[in-house]
Amino acid sequence: MQQDFPLVRMVNISKCFGAVRALNNVSIEVRHKEVLGLLGDNGAGKSTLIKILAGVFPPDGGEIYFNEEPVKFSSPKEARTRGIETVHQELSLVNIMTISRNFFLGREPTKRIGSIALLDKKKMDEECSRVIGEVGIRVRSPNEYVSILSGGERQAISIGRAMYFGAKLLILDEPMTALSVKETRKVIEHIEEARESGASIIFITHNVYHVYPVADRFIILNKGVKMGEFDKEEHQAEEIIEMVASSEGVL
Repeated sequence: MQQDFPLVRMVNISKCFGAVRALNNVSIEVRHKEVLGLLGDNGAGKSTLIKILAGVFPPDGGEIYFNEEPVKFSSPKEARTRGIETVHQELSLVNIMTISRNFFLGREPTKRIGSIALLDKKKMDEECSRVIGEVGIRVRSPNEYVSILSGGERQAISIGRAMYFGAKLLILDEPMTALSVKETRKVIEHIEEARESGASIIFITHNVYHVYPVADRFIILNKGVKMGEFDKEEHQAEEIIEMVASSEGVL
């Protein structure tokens, strides 16, 4: 049953960095099991808004509600505890570490031998192999290094990892950058699967064509101000591109 209230509400969020006003009374909501396209050129305020939601920055003003409960996150760890997972454009996986270590990075399972807690490498390898197999990635071993993976495979693992740890809200920061057409299609499939599994998704991008096939709604930011909010059915991709480019939104 679809809930009547949104999963996330950010109300009148403001943020300044010195004399620069990055966000000015921005309000957004993310509904249950939807993909929200958060659009805007560089400097629009997209990343600042999402970093506030993910616990990286505190807002200077405004309120955040998660499942209609007021929240204040002082760290990304607190946001993750609530089920908010972020997949960054470049920094989601560490090249010099194995796939298995990346999958559990910061959340490694342990087993006790007497009073000593040891890394449960067997469980890590088994669970990692199962999940990456489910998202369609074929590797010889979870102990291979992440550096062998393509960009699309990295994004698939990052999304699979987030869902494995119970993401209720999945934040994707420019997930299609530098991907091939085939890889882009696969990532879109993984986003749709995450939505069907019950997650809500914020898809951050300046490229409307990347998010349009999978989005339900759009919000446009420009220089820290919300310029537009509308359902996908209201505008074609070309019209949305013009809004972003001309800084003329529709509220």
